Amino acid sequence: MGMAGSWAAPSRPRASLEGDGGGEASVTIRVHPEWAPIGAEHFRDLVERGWYDGARVFRVVPGYVAQFGLPAEARPPAPSIEDDPVRVPNRRGTLAFATAGPNTRADQLFINLKDNLPLDGRGFSPFGEVVGDGMQVVDGFYSGYGEEPDQERITKLGNLYLNKQFPKLSFISRAVVTD
Repeated sequence: MGMAGSWAAPSRPRASLEGDGGGEASVTIRVHPEWAPIGAEHFRDLVERGWYDGARVFRVVPGYVAQFGLPAEARPPAPSIEDDPVRVPNRRGTLAFATAGPNTRADQLFINLKDNLPLDGRGFSPFGEVVGDGMQVVDGFYSGYGEEPDQERITKLGNLYLNKQFPKLSFISRAVVTD
């Protein structure tokens, strides 16, 4: 992991998710490697590889989470990584990898839209948090489709599917490491 760089505690590295308008709707993420070092390094690796560039925020459940991470172009999922222990709670604004069970974190991320403390006991380990006025941007992500977009179709077709069936989805034009 971390081909081009590494985040080591106690530094406070950052990444920026630039939004729909090519930058005027950016979300800054402060990464906390001490919270979840494996997840933090994997996130850095994916950002540096351009994994999230063009990705749609395909699942927004108001009062719960905003999820993204399936790539804009059809491609196999990123490799899974081992779980980090949950060291901090899933509070509003924290960022964690989605899972399908133990040791299945790969590429999908979610931002907690509220305090989701029950997720702590299910192994969702936050590794970063939205800082500044970023939650205003996150709260504005389009939520009209709920959980309707089909993740399997997104994986197979990428934005070809989403742009046609769900054209109002918010998106990340590019993600960059800003430390």
